[in-house]
Amino acid sequence: MKRFKNILVVSNPEGVSDALVARAHWLAKANGARLTLLDVSETDQSDMARMLATLSGQRGREVGAELIAARKDQLEQVATGLRQDGADVTTMLAQGVGFIEVIRHVLTYDNDLVLKAADQTPTWNVLGGPDLHLLRKCPCPVWILNSKAEPKAKRIVAAVDPDPSDETRNALNHKVMQLATSLSVQDDAKLDVLNAWYLHEEHLLRSSRVHTPPEDVEALLLTTKQESHARLTALTDQYTAFADRMQIMHVKGVAADVIAQHTHEQHIDTLVMGTLGRTGLSGMFIGNTADTILSRVTCSVLAVKPEGFTSPVTIEELEKN
Repeated sequence: MKRFKNILVVSNPEGVSDALVARAHWLAKANGARLTLLDVSETDQSDMARMLATLSGQRGREVGAELIAARKDQLEQVATGLRQDGADVTTMLAQGVGFIEVIRHVLTYDNDLVLKAADQTPTWNVLGGPDLHLLRKCPCPVWILNSKAEPKAKRIVAAVDPDPSDETRNALNHKVMQLATSLSVQDDAKLDVLNAWYLHEEHLLRSSRVHTPPEDVEALLLTTKQESHARLTALTDQYTAFADRMQIMHVKGVAADVIAQHTHEQHIDTLVMGTLGRTGLSGMFIGNTADTILSRVTCSVLAVKPEGFTSPVTIEELEKN
């Protein structure tokens, strides 16, 4: 996994977790990467002023300064530990909407990975809105840690949808496979390569309205399965070096359902997947499919974008606001 050189590590409101620090340290060491620790305060300046106005005179200003100093100290404590282990680390504070400030930083400083612990509550550990915004809109890969197994995965899934005839889709599948295989080696984890397939409109073909003979439907099913399996084999044959830890799974069903069910039933720690977002391009996991997957899984997610992906959040738009 020697592709990341400029990693942004995002603090949560409660601080930087030990698992996040451990992952960041490993990534920095494995990639020779520099780290930036970013803490975003989402408290609006005017809201802060109103809150502190209840305190008398100088005390309000003192509390405001103490809050900023406390956030700086939290980051610096983490940075100091990482530096002692040889990492190149800087710290930054920002104020605004969390995911927007993260994307602003990525666009400004050309980060090639965002690493962040999931925002969650004790009773609800699916990915929340801010994390989903990052996964959908951030121009670089985003790794959201949401597994109790962190900082080391035991079970990994690479969700792929291969099609060698589509260059964008093909390249993205290889990104997923390269990251997933590297991570499985680093963590000594088992890797499931998961591909979902199905026959479009099968239910209508079998219905009385269309009157398709059952043998014709079965022939269509077999052809669809065989063609899909051939595409999967063409992809995975390039990763035979990892055969001892890799299980290839070709499952009939809708991708969102198959992936969510597999991660839940098999107690998967990390899902590696490609997202194209709402670009109108064909292939991989687009729009509602990606949203459905990301809003249903409770494991860590490493989501990668295709080359040339353009974030809907731009510096120009941010400067206007």
